Formats: sequence, C-alpha cells, structure tokens
Amino acid sequence: MAKGIKDFVAEARARIREISADELRERRERNEDFLLIDVREAAEYERRHLPGAVLIPRGTIEGAADPAYRHRVDVLCEARNRSVVLYCQTGGRSALAADTLMQMGFQDVTSLAGGIDLWLSEGYETIRGST
Repeated sequence: MAKGIKDFVAEARARIREISADELRERRERNEDFLLIDVREAAEYERRHLPGAVLIPRGTIEGAADPAYRHRVDVLCEARNRSVVLYCQTGGRSALAADTLMQMGFQDVTSLAGGIDLWLSEGYETIRGST
C-alpha cells in the first residue's frame, strides 16, 4: 500500500525527539544557546512567528543545511554541533525537517510538538512581520 503524509510524519516522529511548548519556553527563559528555525512558508512566517526564529522553509532545508550548496544558509550550516529546534504550524513539517537534519549529521535536533498552534494555545509570545 502506498504511503501518505501521515505515514511519513509518523515514521519521522519515531526517529526524532519532540519537545513541548513549555520546555521550549523554559529553554528560552534560561537563555540556552540554540538555533530556532521556522520551517513554514514565508507568508505563514510573516503572519506570526516565534521571536528569534530564522525562516528556512521545509522545502529548502536540505540545500540550506549543505555547506557545498550555493543557496546554503550559513547560520544553519554552522549549527551541526549546536542545538537546533524546528517548528511549523502543527509539528508535521518540523518532524520531517528534524529527521532530515539528523540524517545530514546534525547532532542535537528537536521538533516542537504541536507547532506554533500549540505555542499559541499556551498563550506564549509571537511576533508579526518578516523581521
């Protein structure tokens, strides 16, 4: 039987570590050093995103993380040994992206369970705009 998106996300979630909105908020409050990446599309990011998040859409994550690729994103390429937290709207795209980064050799990658939807339901801060 052919796989669907739910199958791919479930398989990725079985291989990665997810963190809760509370855990992410606590890490931010402790000023822990980690790279926060929003893997949604630019229009979603502009509507609302977490403070300090870098936009790298899911569809470009492999190229952005590859130092040999001309469209790499240096802050991500330089984070192979740094903690990286990814999020999307509900946690599916970020789970897929986290799984990909782990396969690319990133050492400490997590995905925000429930995504920005859960973050918002907890009443945590977001900002609007592209900066």
